[in-house]
Amino acid sequence: MEPGPIQRIHNKMFEEGTPAYQSFQVTHEGSVLSNPVSGPAANSSVSFLSDRIRFREELGALTYEQFAARVASVCASACEMKGIQLFTAQQVTIRSLINPRHFSDSRKFLESGVFGFDSQIESFDRQPQLYGLRLVFAPEAQRPNAHALRIESFHGDPRSLFVEDQGSFGPVVVAGGLDAITANVKATYDFLVDRALEFISRFDARQEV
Repeated sequence: MEPGPIQRIHNKMFEEGTPAYQSFQVTHEGSVLSNPVSGPAANSSVSFLSDRIRFREELGALTYEQFAARVASVCASACEMKGIQLFTAQQVTIRSLINPRHFSDSRKFLESGVFGFDSQIESFDRQPQLYGLRLVFAPEAQRPNAHALRIESFHGDPRSLFVEDQGSFGPVVVAGGLDAITANVKATYDFLVDRALEFISRFDARQEV
């Protein structure tokens, strides 16, 4: 997108007194609005690229409701400034780290608690440093959205389990309102919290010695 309209969006944020993003810059990919962050892995930004608007909130304090509201608000301003009439698709990725209750090592949790491996792993003649599971749920008639779920041991902390859900959603017609955008963020969050965590908890049982 051209930087002029994006700068006007940023100026409008300051005029309203509650800027969602503090900084504006133009990069080789496009215009970027961002906030200062406290750590090297943290990110709070929205990038206006040639074919999409990409929001990133990582290791910050926003709830998913606040993030969804921010996405809808910025998209509404972009539609007004750029005359956007249709978002052809929306993809939402939510990640979380959790600790199994009855396993001190997430690798052991996946190896024996989930997969039920015994001596089969000896075929490799070495011990894996990461275990993982990927499940893909395609759209259905009653559930037109798709979900790609990853469950993996986390290399940064053996106790933690890394869980990621990527929800994919269909077109949003701007004339009909942008409520679907916030609903899609919530649907992705709910899939991770209500579905994926329930699935994981079914394997998190006390181990007999």
